[in-house]
Amino acid sequence: MSKKSVIFICTGNSARSQLAEALFRHMAGDQFDVFSAGTAPEPVDPRVFEVLNSRHMSTEHLRSKDLASLSERYFDYAITLCDKARQSCVTQVKAAQILAWDFADPKAKAGTKAFDVVLNELSERIKYFLLFSQKYRAKPEQLGDALSFYKALADDTRLKTLLLIQQQQELCVCELTAALTETQPKISRHLAQLRKAAILQDRRHGQWVFYRLADNLPDWALTVLQLTAENNNDLIADNLSKLNQMGDRPQRAALCN
Repeated sequence: MSKKSVIFICTGNSARSQLAEALFRHMAGDQFDVFSAGTAPEPVDPRVFEVLNSRHMSTEHLRSKDLASLSERYFDYAITLCDKARQSCVTQVKAAQILAWDFADPKAKAGTKAFDVVLNELSERIKYFLLFSQKYRAKPEQLGDALSFYKALADDTRLKTLLLIQQQQELCVCELTAALTETQPKISRHLAQLRKAAILQDRRHGQWVFYRLADNLPDWALTVLQLTAENNNDLIADNLSKLNQMGDRPQRAALCN
């Protein structure tokens, strides 16, 4: 089975994305080809090497790269690590899914403690990412036709649900209920329709059922969702704000119990 590919993007490609590249390769280099790049690259901060070496992680491939130099390469996942990069990378990277992870820039503080903190936070996020990307139920049937796809998008709740899931990679009913300010039965009903239409697939982890875009969703359908998100930022801005108020996944789980 061929490896999937992931690229981490931040503005300078000098700290956060370098830490993410090294850590992800350390955790799952046998499953993914891992890259990082910057929209305005700067020299790698020496503290990156110091922190990674202290944890016995390889720094062999780390160097600052311009995202434009990778404009012809196609990635399975592009993950932005700062809001500025998220805004500018959408037209510079070719990826099946673009995810937004936001971490504070450790370079703003003296010493290496902030770098250690970011590395720990990245470790937790990558663990969840790997868990979600590997443990899914059997793939649903292929999306039948364009008409059923556009019928699914014709409802406000379903459209926002799809855009939120595309942006967050994966969400459960509780998270969608909070983000969309809708009842759980209504959210569950819409999720069932999207799953029946083969637009979403789900997996169970403990007591939770998580939903993501179907792995075999046609490229044209993925492109429609991506272009819709890119050109309608305000459509789910308030919903994302409500979701972010729940904290990261461990905090969200506690709120949903």
